[in-house]
Amino acid sequence: MAENQQAAGNENQSQPQFALQRIYVKDLSFESPNSPTVFQEQWKPQVSLDLNTSHNQVSENQYEVVLSMTVTAKLGEKTAYIVEIQQAGVFMVSGIESNQLGHMLGSYCPTVLFPYAREAIDGIVNKGSFPALMLAPVNFDAIYAQALKRKQEEANGESAEDKAH
Repeated sequence: MAENQQAAGNENQSQPQFALQRIYVKDLSFESPNSPTVFQEQWKPQVSLDLNTSHNQVSENQYEVVLSMTVTAKLGEKTAYIVEIQQAGVFMVSGIESNQLGHMLGSYCPTVLFPYAREAIDGIVNKGSFPALMLAPVNFDAIYAQALKRKQEEANGESAEDKAH
């Protein structure tokens, strides 16, 4: 019986493990450079969203993932507001191969963080006296796949270029 428990313990150690340990706002900025005159204009903004993700290893099985987002709302040439946020999380990840680890940190973890960033952005926009901003969901799988493809193309282009020289 002790052998069965030990075997089960060994299996658990090799099993992939994932746990969210903490979510936090690392940085948050709101700017409304043209207020209060911008409030007098008809509210039909052009909203742009820039986002980026990064990660770093905190300890053996812990990774910090940071989702950086910049939302800019413009009325014609006037900037109504700019919101910048770095929504971060600490994730425990173990027993996952390196190619799967990249996908977890570059796609799955930002997907977990996005609703928190979206809520923080909506809240700060409301506090700036602007209408609610509900950002559409983002497909981080597609973004990660595009980034991976771009890296592969750059690597192939560089190796072909190196061979030509």
